[in-house]
Amino acid sequence: MAAYTIRQAVPGDEGEILRLIIELAVYEQLEHEVVATEEMLHEWIFEKQTARVLLAEEDGAVVGYALYFYSFSTFLGRAGIYLEDLYVCPTARHKGCGRALLKALAGICRDEGLGRLEWSCLDWNAPSIAFYKSLGAVPQDGWTRYRLDGQTLADFADR
Repeated sequence: MAAYTIRQAVPGDEGEILRLIIELAVYEQLEHEVVATEEMLHEWIFEKQTARVLLAEEDGAVVGYALYFYSFSTFLGRAGIYLEDLYVCPTARHKGCGRALLKALAGICRDEGLGRLEWSCLDWNAPSIAFYKSLGAVPQDGWTRYRLDGQTLADFADR
């Protein structure tokens, strides 16, 4: 197991975050959907503070990230963390980097008294599904995720 330094992203990390987002999109075969820019990431992560990012470093190089935000469970009556992205560069996979990032998020949940840590995974991503199950994570059967975006979102808002 390699030793990873896990730290909160700070202004100036936008280029590394965007690089990792693009790598994740390529892995998921969704690179055509990436419209994010460093400027957008700076605004939404560091100015508006709508999301946070943990970076994993190995020997000073950024090799993974976890982008997350706070959610709220009405049933639990408290906040939780929703993990939007978890990505580890191919050279750092199977060495404990993903586990270190998730463990850091679990620690934030514990330390802040949050009720849960949750995320989504593409159905075809068998290696990630096996990894999550090995940690004790349980898939949430019976739920279907819905989305409004782009012109459909704008049209609905204007109706």
